[in-house]
Amino acid sequence: MTVAHSFECMISGRKLTIETGKLAKQADAAVTVSYEDTVILVTVCVAPKPREGTDFLPLTIDYEERMYAGGKIPGGFIRREGRPSETATLTCRLTDRPLRPLLPKMWRRDIQIIITTLSVDMENDPDTLAVIGGSTVLGMSQIPFEGPISAVHVGYIDSEFVINPKMSQMEESQLDIVVASTSKDIIMLEAGAKNVGEDIVKEAIRLGHEANQEIITLQRKIIEAVGKQKEEAPVVELSEELKADVSTIAEKSLKQALSNTEKAPRDEALGNIKAEITASLAEKYSEGDIFEGFDKLVKKEVRNTILKEGKRVSGRGLKQVRPLGCEIGMLPRVHGSGMFTRGETQVLTVTTLGSIKKEQQLDGLGIVETKRFMHHYNFPPFSVGEVRRVGSASRRSIGHGALAERAMMPVMPEKDEFPYTIRLVSECLSSSGSTSMASTCASSLSLMDAGVPLKMAVAGISVGLVTGETGEYAVLTDIEGMEDNYGDMDYKIAGTTEGITAIQLDMKLKGVSVEILEKAMDQSRKARLFILEEMNKAIAVSRPDLSQYAPRMYKLVLPSDKIGTIIGPGGKTIRAIIEETKTTIDIDSEGVAFIGSSDAESAQKAIKIIEDLIRDVEVGTTYTGKVTRLMNFGAFVEILPGKEGLVHISELADYRVDKVEDVVKVGDEITVKVTEIDSQGRVNLSRRAALEKVSTSPADRGKGNPSADRPFNKQNNFRPPQRPHPTPTKRNY
Repeated sequence: MTVAHSFECMISGRKLTIETGKLAKQADAAVTVSYEDTVILVTVCVAPKPREGTDFLPLTIDYEERMYAGGKIPGGFIRREGRPSETATLTCRLTDRPLRPLLPKMWRRDIQIIITTLSVDMENDPDTLAVIGGSTVLGMSQIPFEGPISAVHVGYIDSEFVINPKMSQMEESQLDIVVASTSKDIIMLEAGAKNVGEDIVKEAIRLGHEANQEIITLQRKIIEAVGKQKEEAPVVELSEELKADVSTIAEKSLKQALSNTEKAPRDEALGNIKAEITASLAEKYSEGDIFEGFDKLVKKEVRNTILKEGKRVSGRGLKQVRPLGCEIGMLPRVHGSGMFTRGETQVLTVTTLGSIKKEQQLDGLGIVETKRFMHHYNFPPFSVGEVRRVGSASRRSIGHGALAERAMMPVMPEKDEFPYTIRLVSECLSSSGSTSMASTCASSLSLMDAGVPLKMAVAGISVGLVTGETGEYAVLTDIEGMEDNYGDMDYKIAGTTEGITAIQLDMKLKGVSVEILEKAMDQSRKARLFILEEMNKAIAVSRPDLSQYAPRMYKLVLPSDKIGTIIGPGGKTIRAIIEETKTTIDIDSEGVAFIGSSDAESAQKAIKIIEDLIRDVEVGTTYTGKVTRLMNFGAFVEILPGKEGLVHISELADYRVDKVEDVVKVGDEITVKVTEIDSQGRVNLSRRAALEKVSTSPADRGKGNPSADRPFNKQNNFRPPQRPHPTPTKRNY
C-alpha cells in the first residue's frame, strides 16, 4: 500500500505544500501542489514502447482547467469544459518550455504530464505551480531528468520587488516576470512590464532565481523519499566513419552554400549537397543516419564560423540587424494596416475597431472576465515555403499572439479615452526568424495607422546565443531561421524607448547564467532603439483621425436612476433604439453609455433619443410630440420617449373645438407647452398656449386653417367657435 507523504516550505509568507501517495495512484508519479487555497493535481505517465517513426522527444503537457475549481459553471450551451482556453494553452507552454531541455533528446517513448486544477482562490496563480508539479513528478518517475526546477512570479509594486504577488495586486505591479531556473542557471523567462527599465528586470531575475532554490530543495527531499530508480537515457551515436564520409563529400561545397545571404538559394544548395551525399553513401548507411550526419555537420560549421570567425550565415556582424522595411495604409477598406519586414521575415498586421459590446468574454479561472484588446497571430505554411494542412491556431500561434499582445498592452489607451474594442491580426507572410517580434513591430505601425492613440511606439527583437565547449560564447542580435535552429537560445525582448514591455526566453541548453542574459538584454536594447528609429520614419505618432470606415464612438454619462429607463423591460427600449438608428449602444454598470456608428447622423439620432429618455419634463417648456391616442376629452401626446401628456380639448386650439379628431389625428406631430405636472406626476399640455407664442393675424384666426408659422403639421378645415366650451372633463389614465 502506498504511503502518503507531505512536504512544505514557506514562500513569500505563504505555505507551499507538495503531497504524494494519496491521489492518482496508478500514474507513474502524481503530486498535489497547494499554495494557500490554490490546489492542482499533476501526474506523469510513460508509454511502455517507443513511438514508431518518431525523430523528436514526444512530450505532451495538458492543462485541464476545471471551472469547479473556482466555483463556476462553464458557459455555453452544454455547460461543460470544451477546448482549452487561451490561458490554459499558455500554461501548457509555460510548463513545457523549461522541462523539455532537461529531458534526454533521444527519448522516444511518449511522456504525458496532465495538470488538473482542483481549487483556485483567485489570488495565487496556478501556472507556476504547474511548473513545480511537472518538475516534481518527472523527478519522482523513472524518466531521466536533469532537474529539479522551480518557477516563481516576481512583481514590482511601489518600488519594491514582491515574490509571487497575489493576482489582485497585479494591476498595481509594474512588472510580472516568471523566472524558471535550475539550482544553477536560468532556463526560462516570461514577462509583461509597464515600460520598466533593464536594471529593474535584471534584479527581478536574480531575486526570482534565489527564491527558486528553496522550492528546488523541497523537491529534492520528495525525490529522495519516494523517487523511482532512473532508467538509462538512450544514446544514439553516429559512427566516426559515417561522420568522416559525410564531411569528405560536403567539405568543399558546404561553406559556399552557407555563404548565400538569402534563405531560398541557401536551402537549395544545401539540398543539393544532401542529395549528393545520399547518392554516394546510400549503399553503405541508412538514409536517416546520412541525413542526421549531414545535419550535425551543418550545425558544427554554422556554430564554429560564429565562434571562431565572428561571422554569421548571412555575412552579418554579431550585433547587426537585417535590412528593415516599414509600410502603413496598404489596405483601403480596413481600419488600419502596417507591414514590417526584417530581412526575409515579413508580417502584415491589420487593425479592426468595434464597439465595447465586442469585448471578448473570458470563461476561465482568472479574475479578469472581459478583454477589449486582442492580438491574433497566423502562421500559414506558405510563409516557410511548405505544404501542410491549414487548421485552427496551434499552441505556438496562440503563444506568439499572446506575446505581441502583452508587449503592446502598456501603450494602449484606456477605455475612457478610447472606447473601442480593438482586434489585431498578424499575418506572417514570410518567416526567417522571430516573427513574433516582427508582429509586435507591425502591430505598433498598424495601430498608429488606425488612429488608435498609442502612448508610444513598441518594437521587439530576438537575441540568440551560441556556446562553445570551452566556455566561449557569442550573443547574436536578430537571429534568423538557421541560427535559431542551430543556436542555444531565443531571447525575445520588446519595449519602447523608455523600457521593456515583454520578455520571452526559451533555451535549448540546460540553463544560462544571469550574466549572459544581462549582456543579451543590453545588446537587445540597442537594436530595439535602432528599429524604433526606422519605424518612426514611416509613422511617428498615431493619425489624428480614424478611418472613414471605422465606427465612431460617442460617450454619454447617464444618471444611475435612468439606466433602467433606457434599457426598458427585458431590454425592449434599448433594442428598439438600436433597431431604429442602426447603431450599437453599450451601457456599463457605472452609467456610462457608448454609442457607436460609422454614420454620424445615425449616432446623433440615437444620442437625441437617449437624451430625451433621461430628460425630465419641465413646466413652461415647449415640446414637439406625436399624438398617440384620442379620447373624447382630449389627445395624448408623447412629448419625450415614453413620456405622455394630455392636451385637453379646450387646449387644442385658440377657438372652440367640438371634436378632438377635427383638429388632430393619431400620428400627427404638434407643438405643445407643459402647463402643469399634478401631484400624481401627470402632465397637462396646451397646444393653445404654444400657438399664442406664434404671431398670427386676426384674419388667420378667423379662418379654420393654421398659418404656415404655427407649430402644427397638418392642414385641416375647422369651424370657428360658436358657443362657450363646456367644463373640462376629468381624465382617467
